[in-house]
Amino acid sequence: MSIFKKKMPKNTNSPAYRRKMAEFLSGRSIKYCSERIDGIENVVGKSGSLTLRDGELLVFSSGDIVMRARVDELNASELLSLEGVILSAPDLEHGGKERTIIAYYTYYRK
Repeated sequence: MSIFKKKMPKNTNSPAYRRKMAEFLSGRSIKYCSERIDGIENVVGKSGSLTLRDGELLVFSSGDIVMRARVDELNASELLSLEGVILSAPDLEHGGKERTIIAYYTYYRK
């Protein structure tokens, strides 16, 4: 089931929307994730999960934390295919640098 079938706040920049989206993503297993830099995608990890912990969304992949971001600063949107999610936020794991990570789900719901 996509995020749109659940009751979500309409303002995608509101803290309520960001928290709901993080709750929706938490627990998802991912096939792989890539980072978008200057319009080019590079694979940064294979197999892993998305986890919500202490107000932060963590992207685990290839045995490492690929990204750790505060939920209230996270911009997240599902791919139109519903096969993954685009995450953009300052990455606490890498010195607060703004990063865009695309995580592709192992399984996706329609």
